[in-house]
Parts: sequence; C-alpha cells; structure tokens
Amino acid sequence: MNIAAGENILLSLKEVWTNRFRSGLTILGIVIGITTVVTVASLITGLRDGIVTFFQELGPDNVFVTRVSGDPSGGFAPLKEQKRRNILPEYAEFIKATSRSIDDIGMTLYISTGRQIRVRVPGAESGNAMATAVSANMATISLRALKEGRVFTQEEDRRASRVVLIGPNLAEALFPAGGALNSSVSIDGADFIIIGIYDKAKGGFLGENQMDNAAVIPLGTAQIRYPQATNLQLTIKALPGKRADAFDEVEAAMRRVRRIAPGDENDFNISTSDQIIQQFDRVIGIIGIAGISIASLGLLVGGIGVMNIMLMSVTERTREIGIRKAVGARRQDIIGQFLVEAVSLTAVGGVMGIVFSVLITMLIGLLVPSLPSSAPFWALGTGFAVSVAVGVFFGVWPAVKAASLDPVEALRYE
Repeated sequence: MNIAAGENILLSLKEVWTNRFRSGLTILGIVIGITTVVTVASLITGLRDGIVTFFQELGPDNVFVTRVSGDPSGGFAPLKEQKRRNILPEYAEFIKATSRSIDDIGMTLYISTGRQIRVRVPGAESGNAMATAVSANMATISLRALKEGRVFTQEEDRRASRVVLIGPNLAEALFPAGGALNSSVSIDGADFIIIGIYDKAKGGFLGENQMDNAAVIPLGTAQIRYPQATNLQLTIKALPGKRADAFDEVEAAMRRVRRIAPGDENDFNISTSDQIIQQFDRVIGIIGIAGISIASLGLLVGGIGVMNIMLMSVTERTREIGIRKAVGARRQDIIGQFLVEAVSLTAVGGVMGIVFSVLITMLIGLLVPSLPSSAPFWALGTGFAVSVAVGVFFGVWPAVKAASLDPVEALRYE
C-alpha cells in the first residue's frame, strides 16, 4: 500500500468517525438489506438441507408412484388430481413382471388422510398421530433406523397381525417415562402391540418429519381394518445404477396397466428424490427472489443515503479539497479519498447486517429447534461484497464531483 492510499484511508475513517451519528443513520438501510438477504439465505439453506437428508433416508435409488403430486398423503393435492383413479396393489406385480431394472417394490397406505387418528394408552392420548401401513419389505427398500425393537415380518403382514411401530415423538407423548416397547396401544379403538420404536428421523419439511409422529402397521392389517383407505404409494427400488431405466420402465408399465392412450398425459404421479428436490428448489427460488427484492429496497435507500451524505460532505469540505489540490493532490487521490469513505460506510453496514443475521439465525434455532437454519459462508461473503459494491456505485458521483472542483474556486469557498 503506497503512502497516498494509506493517507486516503486514514482521512476517510476519521471523517466517518467524526460524523458517526449521521453515518449510523445513513447505513441503517444497508444494515436492514444485508440482514434480510443473509437471514433468508440461511433459512432457505437449512430447509433445503433438511429436504435432501429426508429423501436420502427414503432411498436415493427409489422411484415413487402416487395418485397425486406433492404431499404423498394427498392432503393438499390440486382438485384436478384428486379426481384421479386410485393406485392399486395389483400394479406392483405387473410392474415387477414387466420391468428388468427393478429390485423390489414396496407399498405404503396412508390411513389418516383427511381425518384425525386417536392413539391412546391408559392416562395418555395423542390426537395428531399419522397412521400409515406398509408392506413388510419396506424395511429393506426405505431404510429407517430403529431405536428399539424390530420390524414386522412377512408372516405378520400376511396374517394381518395387530402389531405396530411408532415414531419417537409419539412414544414420548404416550410413554413419557419410557417402557413403550411391547406395550399395548389403542389405535382407533383397536389394540395393537408396539414391537418397535423408530429412531429420530433425519431431515424433513420445515424441520419436522411426520414419521416421528407415525404409527405404522402391516399393510395386510390395514386392508382388513381400513377398507375405505385407498391412498396407496408404490416405492420402487431400482437395481444399482439403473434408476433412470427403472423410471422409464415404471412409467411405461403404469400407462399400460391404466390403459392411458398414446399422447394423453399421465393420470398418476411418478417421481424420484432428485425431481422432488428440484421442485422444492423452484419454490425456494421464488422465495429467495422475493427476499432479495425486499432487501434491495433497503440497499437502495441505504445507497441513496450514502450518496446524499457524500454530496453534503463534498460541499462542507470544498475548501479542504481546494487546499489538498493546491499542495499537489491528484484527481485520483481525491476520488480515492471519497470512494474509500463511501465504501467504509457501506462496509460497516454490511458487517453489522451480517452480525445481526447470524444472531437472528441462532435465535430462530433456539426458539424453534426443529427448524434447521445455518448461515452459509457464501451468503456471508456475498452480503459483504454487495455492501461494498453499493458503496462503490453510490460513491462514484460524489467522488467525481469532488475531484472536478477547481482548486482556485474551492479555496475561495466559504
């Protein structure tokens, strides 16, 4: 760093500190803008990490077939999709017989769609449990760790045994003192024996994984006890490295078995983990644009404030500028001094915005532990770079105006 540059920085910082109250008000918009950008980025990054982890646990090589798109339980499906025909258990055998890239097919039946399921034990009750039924082979298709106990067997599924696996949140709600394993629990008035308790699920939507509140019974049991439940999902496990081929084969088989004419659109939903994550990325992209638009207003206000204070500074220091030019200061020296002053203002605002956003993110994590949030380094770096860029952009005009002053006229200025 040469002497002139060092002198410019010292003069600029001295001026900012001398007018610190005015400078603080000026950079308030920068602080708000950077805080908004980094906080939104932190929350979105945390949410996406949770979604990716969630689908990795469901099985990255799996293909999912459901009646509707979006939530597989069907609670928020578009009206057009709600009129579609049901997915039938017989489809699994047809797909397996006509596809060569498939290892196995499991089935999940959503029982509690559109109504409350009461799960009770003496002295405790849960009204927000999610009841599902799965085929026995789902234990190997969509791996889920167990905290205690075991999964049910093919024989228990075939005999429609009244056994159940429950999520950790449900176990805590019903058995706060422990001892859930091998206990009896009432599900919709029928007694089941708890044979397993799932470990805490990884990832989820908005920090919550509905499987932590689930009661999972054998598919054969549900087909007898809940004949009205028809919301079935097929989970197709592809052979290693064959997921793309399996996707095409499953789609073709589904169109054949449902007799969809060539050229007509599918009346079912088929997806993979990557596709669902891409859909989520599009949604959070819109949220990100909205957040950036809001932040841009703050940055614009802050930038205009910086320009205003720098123009005032040029007017107030006209005589000083004249003296500096009279003793040999070059045009670039004057421009550099005022640009450094403008960048100092916005950089300080950027640092303050980053600190506030990190504190807000940490506070959200403390208040809502289930909501994943972390401040990514790229967002912190981008926030600081944007704050500096705002200083440069809005500081150029005042700096050029200061450098264009005639030294003789500047020395006469009172």
